Amino acid sequence: MPQDSLIDWPVHCPYCDAPFSLLLDVSAGGYDTWEDCAICCQPIHVVVETTLSGELQGVTLASDDDVV
Repeated sequence: MPQDSLIDWPVHCPYCDAPFSLLLDVSAGGYDTWEDCAICCQPIHVVVETTLSGELQGVTLASDDDVV
Protein backbone atom coordinates (compact mmCIF):
# COMPACT_ATOMS: atom_id res chain seq x y z
CA MET A 1 0.00 0.00 0.00
CA PRO A 2 1.50 3.36 -1.00
CA GLN A 3 2.24 5.68 1.91
CA ASP A 4 0.32 8.56 0.27
CA SER A 5 -2.90 6.51 0.48
CA LEU A 6 -2.81 6.90 4.29
CA ILE A 7 -3.97 10.29 5.54
CA ASP A 8 -3.90 11.52 9.15
CA TRP A 9 -7.11 13.61 9.31
CA PRO A 10 -7.87 15.89 12.30
CA VAL A 11 -11.52 15.84 13.45
CA HIS A 12 -13.74 16.61 16.46
CA CYS A 13 -16.18 14.22 18.10
CA PRO A 14 -19.81 15.14 17.22
CA TYR A 15 -20.84 14.30 20.81
CA CYS A 16 -18.24 15.81 23.16
CA ASP A 17 -16.26 17.96 20.66
CA ALA A 18 -12.96 16.32 21.70
CA PRO A 19 -10.24 16.69 19.05
CA PHE A 20 -8.62 13.54 17.69
CA SER A 21 -7.29 12.27 14.39
CA LEU A 22 -8.40 9.48 12.10
CA LEU A 23 -6.02 7.47 9.94
CA LEU A 24 -7.83 7.28 6.60
CA ASP A 25 -6.92 4.66 3.99
CA VAL A 26 -8.02 5.89 0.56
CA SER A 27 -6.19 3.16 -1.41
CA ALA A 28 -9.45 1.33 -2.21
CA GLY A 29 -11.67 4.39 -2.70
CA GLY A 30 -14.43 5.76 -0.50
CA TYR A 31 -16.00 3.86 2.36
CA ASP A 32 -18.02 4.28 5.52
CA THR A 33 -17.18 2.91 8.93
CA TRP A 34 -17.76 3.42 12.64
CA GLU A 35 -15.18 4.67 15.16
CA ASP A 36 -15.60 5.12 18.91
CA CYS A 37 -14.55 8.41 20.48
CA ALA A 38 -11.54 7.83 22.75
CA ILE A 39 -12.91 10.34 25.28
CA CYS A 40 -16.68 9.72 25.54
CA CYS A 41 -16.81 6.25 23.84
CA GLN A 42 -19.79 7.23 21.67
CA PRO A 43 -20.06 5.63 18.20
CA ILE A 44 -19.16 7.98 15.33
CA HIS A 45 -20.27 7.26 11.77
CA VAL A 46 -17.41 8.15 9.42
CA VAL A 47 -18.00 8.52 5.66
CA VAL A 48 -14.89 8.92 3.48
CA GLU A 49 -15.38 10.09 -0.11
CA THR A 50 -12.73 9.96 -2.82
CA THR A 51 -12.46 11.15 -6.40
CA LEU A 52 -12.23 8.69 -9.29
CA SER A 53 -8.46 9.24 -9.27
CA GLY A 54 -8.28 8.13 -5.61
CA GLU A 55 -7.77 11.51 -3.95
CA LEU A 56 -9.61 12.40 -0.77
CA GLN A 57 -12.74 14.42 -1.59
CA GLY A 58 -14.38 14.70 1.82
CA VAL A 59 -14.88 13.26 5.28
CA THR A 60 -18.23 13.37 7.09
CA LEU A 61 -18.65 12.57 10.78
CA ALA A 62 -22.07 11.99 12.28
CA SER A 63 -23.57 10.88 15.55
CA ASP A 64 -25.47 7.59 15.78
CA ASP A 65 -28.84 9.34 15.20
CA ASP A 66 -27.77 11.43 12.19
CA VAL A 67 -28.49 10.34 8.63
CA VAL A 68 -25.56 10.69 6.22
